[in-house]
Amino acid sequence: MSTDVQTNKYSATSGIQQEEPLLFEHAHEAPESISLPGVQGKAPSSLDAFKRKTAANIPGLSEPETVRHFVRLSQWNHGIETGFYPLGSCTMKYNPRVNEQIARLPGLAHVHPDQPEDSVQGILGLLYELQGWLTEISGFKDVTLQPAAGAHGELVGLMMIRKCLDARGEQSRKKVLVPDSAHGTNPASAALCGMYTVEIKSGADGRIDLDELKKHLDDDVAALMMTNPNTAGTFESDIKEICQLVHDAGGLVYGDGANLNALVGVARPGDMGLDCLHINVHKTFSTPHGGGGPGAGPVAVNDTLKPFLPVPRIEKDGDVFKVITEDEQSIGSVLSTLGQTGVYMRANAYISAFGHNHIHKIAQDAVLNANYVLSRLKDVYHVPFEGLCKHECLLTDEWQNKHGVKTLDIAKRLIDLGFHPMTVYFPLIVHGAMLIEPTETESKETLDSFCDAMLEIAAQCEAGDTQALHDAPVKPIRRRLDETQAARKPVLVWQD
Repeated sequence: MSTDVQTNKYSATSGIQQEEPLLFEHAHEAPESISLPGVQGKAPSSLDAFKRKTAANIPGLSEPETVRHFVRLSQWNHGIETGFYPLGSCTMKYNPRVNEQIARLPGLAHVHPDQPEDSVQGILGLLYELQGWLTEISGFKDVTLQPAAGAHGELVGLMMIRKCLDARGEQSRKKVLVPDSAHGTNPASAALCGMYTVEIKSGADGRIDLDELKKHLDDDVAALMMTNPNTAGTFESDIKEICQLVHDAGGLVYGDGANLNALVGVARPGDMGLDCLHINVHKTFSTPHGGGGPGAGPVAVNDTLKPFLPVPRIEKDGDVFKVITEDEQSIGSVLSTLGQTGVYMRANAYISAFGHNHIHKIAQDAVLNANYVLSRLKDVYHVPFEGLCKHECLLTDEWQNKHGVKTLDIAKRLIDLGFHPMTVYFPLIVHGAMLIEPTETESKETLDSFCDAMLEIAAQCEAGDTQALHDAPVKPIRRRLDETQAARKPVLVWQD
């Protein structure tokens, strides 16, 4: 099989990309292109402390040179608008442009958090409407829009659980049970609430092991934190029994709703027995997750936790929307505003587009797409857990590893074939994991192209043509970076 990736049918990358020096390396010797206004008169002596000791190091570039520099850098990036983005556990789906247009309407985009209530009744109404939809979709009694991200919502959920237990006089309950397949922020959230985590080993099927769970249920248990479907793309089929066991032990159940797009309109976590659920609206309902934001992580709660919801929150009094800023039992404010309004306007638009009669299509298409990918790849890549998956499918490098090819090699080769790699080495409970989430927005043609590329990689491996996989990627300007050192020791300042 040829390893000439320049002619590979899957590649969407041309050869016109070029090395891009830093701005300062582009710059002319003298900043002749910079024109700054002169200063009239002498600055007040009180400002002397702020006077520059050395000349400003401004690169001498013209406007076209500056613009071209940043545009060329942008062309190095892969984004959801340029191609398939199959990250598992971090939903990356296309964001309909109509949602962007709605969020940018002047009456929505240009409001100020401190405006009087009577001047923002429209946007308060939309936020209140979204609150109602999220409670109905999730199956809970109420919701707070305050949390600014998924991890923030996770923290808020545990803060409410902590306050609820304290109100019961059960301050001694500090143990939080966390499955070994859980998201990595769980222990941090528990620690910030004065609690500690105990890991629960998963069973052979990738789900919570009931016998293992029972071993840890005692008078110290404050909560169980769980994701359903979990990070292996598997539905926790014992969910009702799990919740009942925790409740019988006196604890509460926190739900990580990062994977809610597998359930929307089909099943409701509140009906399964959970006490609260954070919802990554930026993943499930538009504004795709990634790139550091923006995001939002509203938390839905049942009657047990409702009294402890954060403030401020929106309530309706007749035809008027009011912002409630004080509540005796509330955990208080966790954000300076009502929430990430721009994200919520997109979510409102996305849910409105589907409506009550079609919202279930999100989950149905997401699950269908993931199982289609699984069905095409399961004969050439090892599948660690049998049966149907939910919104994402999990493969491993077990069969390729026999030829010296690892998950990282497969992921890097995908770059040469024109695709962003899937999530690699997560969840941690699976060796050589490859987690693929196609989402509900991708067409069969796109999924087939991706699967064809994965099949070609597997065929290369079986044919013994492994050097091309070890060398990949060869097309990008930057090839195999030392990602560990880049994260631990980033070079953030340019040195002349």
